[in-house]
Amino acid sequence: MSHSELPTGESVTVESVTTQTEQGLYVDPKALTNHLPALHYCDEALYIEQVSIETIAKQYGTPCYVYSKQAILDVYQAYANSFASLDHQICYAVKANSNLAVLSVLAQAGAGFDIVSRGELMRVVAAGAEASRVVFSGVGKTYGDIEYALTQGIGCFNVESISELTLINEVAQTLDKSAPISLRVNPNVDAKTHPYISTGLKDNKFGITHEDALAVYQQAAALSHIDIVGIDCHIGSQLTEVEPFVAALDKLIELIHSLREHGIELRHIDLGGGLGVRYIDESPVSIEEFAAALLPKLSALGLTVFFEPGRSIVANAGVLLTKVDVLKPTAHKNFAIVDAAMNDLIRPALYQAEMAVIPNVLPNAGLDTNGTKAWDIVGAICETGDFLAKDRLLSLAEGDILAITGAGAYGFTMSSNYNSRPRASEVMVSEDRHQLIRKRETIESLYADEILWQD
Repeated sequence: MSHSELPTGESVTVESVTTQTEQGLYVDPKALTNHLPALHYCDEALYIEQVSIETIAKQYGTPCYVYSKQAILDVYQAYANSFASLDHQICYAVKANSNLAVLSVLAQAGAGFDIVSRGELMRVVAAGAEASRVVFSGVGKTYGDIEYALTQGIGCFNVESISELTLINEVAQTLDKSAPISLRVNPNVDAKTHPYISTGLKDNKFGITHEDALAVYQQAAALSHIDIVGIDCHIGSQLTEVEPFVAALDKLIELIHSLREHGIELRHIDLGGGLGVRYIDESPVSIEEFAAALLPKLSALGLTVFFEPGRSIVANAGVLLTKVDVLKPTAHKNFAIVDAAMNDLIRPALYQAEMAVIPNVLPNAGLDTNGTKAWDIVGAICETGDFLAKDRLLSLAEGDILAITGAGAYGFTMSSNYNSRPRASEVMVSEDRHQLIRKRETIESLYADEILWQD
């Protein structure tokens, strides 16, 4: 069982794609791709939609992020279909993958967007989406952020503090506009996920405590340029169970009834995002099961329902391709040094996330292939924490192309230029077509804006 981001608690058993041996972990590539609709093996070669990974690696080089357009749209549509009985808006969480091509594909499909910075809003607008279908989350909105969002016609600010509420009113008054807001309520619900991506506990920096929410709503109602439109909650990411969502919803419903008693009527309820995905052997609740558990309570409210999925829409629509540059077997450890590194994909080092690493070409006999060894897949960065996977049973040769699956979310968006490494290119595939959607950075571009000291 993989423990990507350490989900805990009971979950539905899924067909395992792994074999744990004394030497290391074997992930069956064919069995894994059965659960990843964007990927499949044909004549032992790996394809994304109808394009071979070899074709992409040869044309665009490695490391390279590759996304399936259809896989993105399929998950978005699954959300839309599951909540079709309600007036709803699926607001894709831009932080998961903010490439303009990804955003434009979702905008054309009818998605709204969840953003956490002015830069993300500018991306959404550049991708052709309307700001009126955007919710602006985040704990540190500045005067400039709020001013830009209001001039663009933002759909809603998810307010996280009294200070922010006061600032939004001030900016709106200066612009002679009414600012649409909801309060992000922190319900103190345990999402049972990695502590770095838990957002709904009282120890987290996010939101206004459930106990204080009514009083803050009353303060908001008294402000001159504030329009109260909703209530918001987000308890964490990579949630594999529905129970934490239900617990958070129950607390919001309690508040909604209290608000009505005090004459404050809302137009929408926003349950945030955070639904988990299967990286290797996780057992996340399905979108359909998620909806079935929430629909009865949501239907009774009579409000428009917002959701903010990110990871679940794009994670398994993408892979990171990397080439084996050096094989370094030692008496204690075998290291496969690849051309991707922690600057390209930091999740394994940051969250202890376990992601599958599968070959571009299948070995003839899987786990029993002659030459199979346990390898640590590592990069060339000068850090011991620079690893992409550990103790993976693979048959490797220098020059092999590997695909790291589940890399469509929090991959490129969290990448950096550490060690003065250019960031990877990004490619989108649709059926048998492939297109570069972000050029690979050049080394020269990394210092183009720097200025030498002049004596």
